[in-house]
Amino acid sequence: MKQKLFLTLAAIFFFLAFLAGSARAEDSDVSRATLAGLQGVSVIVEDLQPSVMKYAAKSGLSKAQIQQDTEALLRGNGIRVLAGDEWMKTPGRPLLYVSINTHETEKYWYAYDIKVELRQMATLDANPQMKTLAVTWSLNITGQANIGTLNVIRKDAGVMVGRFVQAYRGVNKK
Repeated sequence: MKQKLFLTLAAIFFFLAFLAGSARAEDSDVSRATLAGLQGVSVIVEDLQPSVMKYAAKSGLSKAQIQQDTEALLRGNGIRVLAGDEWMKTPGRPLLYVSINTHETEKYWYAYDIKVELRQMATLDANPQMKTLAVTWSLNITGQANIGTLNVIRKDAGVMVGRFVQAYRGVNKK
């Protein structure tokens, strides 16, 4: 019974994901405006799920590779990549967060969700003394790949980071 419920929920998830389009976003004029004046970003890439890691490495998909791809794309487009103390001293403490969530839907097939968010320090209206990292710009995409096409996840992550680069450069013209 649990397996049938799981399969039904998984089918509904994929139907809705593809019905709504492959990407949903908070990439609006307002969210892009929050990128203005940033002096660069730090980059954090989340670990991949263990269930996909044994196949992912063969496709060039790893946390380290996504980190390297992301930083190279940023630097290649004139966006400073901040680390350690430099990030701590940078106004807003901007952080580009990349998360790739995968789930095996059936043997050798994986659903994935890639999330790219810009987080920066924000002050709360209700409590101006309180500052916290808040998401001010984001994109995500969902898809499905099998063990032979996991490289599509790396490619899609690059596309999402590329969209961040466009948004950033659009409001930080040099």
